Amino acid sequence: MLLWRASLDIYTFAIAISVVIFIAVGVYAGRSVKKLDDYFVAGRQAPTLVIVGTLVASVFSTSIFLGEAGFTYDGQLGPYILMPGVAVIGYVYGALFFGTFLRRSRAPTVAEFFGRRFNSSRVQKAAGMTIIVGLGGYLVVVTQGAAILLSELTDLEYFEAIILAWLSYTLFTMYSGSKGVILTDTLMFLLFCGATVFFVFYIVDGMGGVAQAVEDLTQVESKPDIASWHGTVGEGTEWPTSMDYLIWALIVDMSWGFVYAVGPWQSSRHLMARDEHVVIRAAVYACFAVALMQVLIYGIGGLINLANPNISPSETVMIWAAKNLVPSFLGAVLLAGIMAAALSSASTFLSLVGFSISNDIVVRKQELTLRSSRIAMFITGAVVLVLCFIFPPNVFWLMMFIGTVFASSWGPVGFMSIWSKSITAEGAFWGIVLGFFGNVIPATLEYIGLISLPSYFNPALIGASISLIAIIWISKRGTVSAQEEQYRKDLHRTPDVDRDLAKTKRTLWAPVFLVIYGCLMPLMLIKYYVIPYQTGVGQLLADGSVDLSTGESILAMLTAPVFIILGLIVAKVVWSRYSPRQTG
Repeated sequence: MLLWRASLDIYTFAIAISVVIFIAVGVYAGRSVKKLDDYFVAGRQAPTLVIVGTLVASVFSTSIFLGEAGFTYDGQLGPYILMPGVAVIGYVYGALFFGTFLRRSRAPTVAEFFGRRFNSSRVQKAAGMTIIVGLGGYLVVVTQGAAILLSELTDLEYFEAIILAWLSYTLFTMYSGSKGVILTDTLMFLLFCGATVFFVFYIVDGMGGVAQAVEDLTQVESKPDIASWHGTVGEGTEWPTSMDYLIWALIVDMSWGFVYAVGPWQSSRHLMARDEHVVIRAAVYACFAVALMQVLIYGIGGLINLANPNISPSETVMIWAAKNLVPSFLGAVLLAGIMAAALSSASTFLSLVGFSISNDIVVRKQELTLRSSRIAMFITGAVVLVLCFIFPPNVFWLMMFIGTVFASSWGPVGFMSIWSKSITAEGAFWGIVLGFFGNVIPATLEYIGLISLPSYFNPALIGASISLIAIIWISKRGTVSAQEEQYRKDLHRTPDVDRDLAKTKRTLWAPVFLVIYGCLMPLMLIKYYVIPYQTGVGQLLADGSVDLSTGESILAMLTAPVFIILGLIVAKVVWSRYSPRQTG
């Protein structure tokens, strides 16, 4: 085994334990996989905690711990602390206005839902192809991130680390399917969340507390704007001005909001939920978990500059901190958590790509079986392995590019499939296809340096606009069949089993937490970020009070209306939809 060649220090040992637990859970889960529903959607019986775990774990891969932590370390701490809420609310409106209806379809994959909704195998195949290309690319990124971690911590060469990571999640996913994926996601979610919290608090405590650390960060001469609301902009960056960055960040965050709402590796989790109440509760709690974890990871990524502003490459900043700023045991647990996050995300992506190939793409003469699904999974994994060696690692920017593909190709079609009476199968097909290429083509041209796009022409926005225009224009020239219309109407019938007063009351606690978050988070940001920042840069008013007219103050306070209004909307929808007094 390749791990035999690794130096057996505490970090290697912790990662090895993480991998062993990952595989053991897969073996356990695989024994209960008896039919395709078990393999594809975990028997549709997952409770709230498990759905929360899989939603969060599938997002928190190496792209977060390595790529985005490195991004904040390089100079973008301020905006990443202030604006995570823009994206994560996608969980909530996605569950309310897409995910619950998706679950009603009882489709095995999201692509098949589109096929059923529009009575079109063509639409299903188009959606399936975007999953294969998009999540296949994302899987390459995650595998490379895991390999970077392994090679940094052990004696393994980079190519050996790729093979080890690949073997771990491929064999696991082939055998256990979705049951194993969501169980490991939940365990790994608990592991990396706990490890991150202790890791961050230990480091910040050594820096004199959050407020003192933020104030000190404003004095780092090599990165003078790292803690500002716009981060480092200007010469040598992607953004000429602070407004360019704000536009870019808002478009990217809103794009990721749509990814959380309808993207296949997020929305597919709703198909596994025990009922619609689980869908909504899990979405709200995942919103909190992702937002808080992002603040911790992004925050510590930037604050590590106080210990060492010259870490290179920046994607290894968390690895450096784990080995140099905390006790070995705590550092080992964090690195094990990062590896756990990588493996759980990789298994999610591989399962979805494999499911899509076997269920959505391949034309079969015989009924789909577990065996054929597992063969498709292995072939998919083999292709990914080859691509890992072909493409150079670039964790952050590839993650940004690949993730937003689903915002443009799936976003308009996803919501319109539920709420539009006029969208046709032809409109949906071209909306998916043109939205995909409308994003991929300009993003690729910009990535290789052939064009340079201003912030307001972000490829995600271009693709989404093209998709929406195509849907409207093409649908006006077609007709919606009676079968399509009836299917959409059926989706809007709330299942009687979910019209339960006790369940509804429990679900109504979720929007209460949204309102509380909206009230408390701005105060926390003002106290622990805005005031220390303004103190450090000499921006406090003459009487020593905070200047509420600055960019960082305004962005911090905007958290309140966003989450309070969202909480009220959730409460209204839940009560009107699931109250036993309602009929329909």
